Amino acid sequence: MTTRALRVLVPGLLLPVFMTHAGGWAIITVDDLPDYAVAGTPVSLSFMVRQHGEEPLEKLEPRIEAASGSSRFVTPARPGAGRGRYTASVTLPQAGNWTLTIRSGFGRSDLKLLPMAVVKPGTAVMTVTDADRGERLFVAKGCVTCHVDAKIGPTLDGRRFEPTYLAGFLAKPRRINQSAPMVMPNLGLAQREIASLVAYLNADRQVGLRPGGDAR
Repeated sequence: MTTRALRVLVPGLLLPVFMTHAGGWAIITVDDLPDYAVAGTPVSLSFMVRQHGEEPLEKLEPRIEAASGSSRFVTPARPGAGRGRYTASVTLPQAGNWTLTIRSGFGRSDLKLLPMAVVKPGTAVMTVTDADRGERLFVAKGCVTCHVDAKIGPTLDGRRFEPTYLAGFLAKPRRINQSAPMVMPNLGLAQREIASLVAYLNADRQVGLRPGGDAR
């Protein structure tokens, strides 16, 4: 599913993640996406780069570009724990909406995240709904790449899924259609991430379907 916000933002904010390259295409998935950040406080951002959506890519030199209005800076990422994993500590200096773009270093496999709210120190904890968090995760986890941008996976627009089934599928993806070219990778989603994605995918839906088109 694509909400109005994503339909408006994706063309301008999401750079193609599936790009041709000497070794094929790659997808970027962010491990733990914070709901918001505090100005002047480091944010740890880790992510994985997978060639063809599956094979972890090592020995890359990724970087994270941060932008808010006229303020821009770049933070290099270093290898993280595990194959194809990278991490960076990003300190956003002032309150506002900041856009983070992950440049993987593999061809033009870049991922521009939806804007992150940055609050002043001492501000009360921000409350984020599951659906709003799910919308940001839909981009950060690479879902939008397969299901909207590159259309490798099924189109989710205008569909509603049985929540328990969808949560189980996200926790342990499996092949539904034997003719499908690939299986969705297991992203190791936390329960809160799964709940947020389910809430987002089922927002403003009317028709009950399982992934793959099975009516409920």
